[in-house]
Amino acid sequence: MLDVAAAARVSVATVSAVVNGTAVVSPELTARIEKAIRDIGYKRNAVARSLKMGTTRTIGLTVADITNPFFTDVVAAIQEVLHKAGYAVMLCSNDENIEMQDEQIQLLLDRMVDGLIIAPAGDDANLERILSGTNVPAVLIDRICEGVDTDAVVLDNERGVFDAVTYLLGLGHRRIGYISGPLGTSTGRDRLAGYRRALEAAGIAYEEALVRRGDYREAEAYRLAMELLTLPERPTAIFAANNLMVIGVMKALRDLGLSCPEDVSAACFDDFPWADVFHPQLTTVAQPVQAIGEHAARLILDRLERKTDGPPRREVLQGRLTVRNSCRPPSSNTSS
Repeated sequence: MLDVAAAARVSVATVSAVVNGTAVVSPELTARIEKAIRDIGYKRNAVARSLKMGTTRTIGLTVADITNPFFTDVVAAIQEVLHKAGYAVMLCSNDENIEMQDEQIQLLLDRMVDGLIIAPAGDDANLERILSGTNVPAVLIDRICEGVDTDAVVLDNERGVFDAVTYLLGLGHRRIGYISGPLGTSTGRDRLAGYRRALEAAGIAYEEALVRRGDYREAEAYRLAMELLTLPERPTAIFAANNLMVIGVMKALRDLGLSCPEDVSAACFDDFPWADVFHPQLTTVAQPVQAIGEHAARLILDRLERKTDGPPRREVLQGRLTVRNSCRPPSSNTSS
């Protein structure tokens, strides 16, 4: 700044006012300063400015799996809102690893982010400790952690699965296989609860043999689907608790020489861009990914701009059952 001030023949304070936008400077002086900046190649020191201003205009964002199209779309929606508000996003993906998640959150705090948006990898007492020890506002998305008292944007996961399984029951299916997410996550527990509630509402007994506990990943879902599809009396339909796992289900059907939906119907939680170009086109519970990202970004902005100082808010959005042609009434031959 000293070099710029000397070249433009102005004070350092005037240079600072132009660079940081902290005061009105005449067009003539502004033009001289901007020319000096270009000539000298001056670049503002973001770290020094952050220390002085007490803000980095950066939001830390950590998600469980950036390869999942659900998280990719939510991140895009968050970034769009924050960019318009003048904030940058620092993104981390923890591969569903709680220890990595906690390390990333601490790293983001060390980088002096102004706020945090977190899609938790699972229930984690350490997350409560980290967040309670900082005055940085945080918003949870997709999943919640009991004991973590902060704003959150989630889906009514139980209702989404209830609607989908009720649809399958309405087609005549009575043996519906279910591949869940990890029960250490709120989404895993809530979606399984929706499956059980739909069966109960229809007067059908819950069978543990038809349920497999997955990890939201394709490879494990393939293995679990193979187990279900080779039962002495295989299910007539399978519901997967997320979009990546239904790919494993479809591969298992293919490798066993079974057709969907002629032999086994398939549906899943989470829509994704190519669901309607699959063969067959997939029936899904679509999450409002754009709304989830927008709501999360606005919650964090409200806290940062002091528009909201009250208790934590939890926004619960609704999914939408999107019926395509991967489901049909069960055939008369249901044995493997």
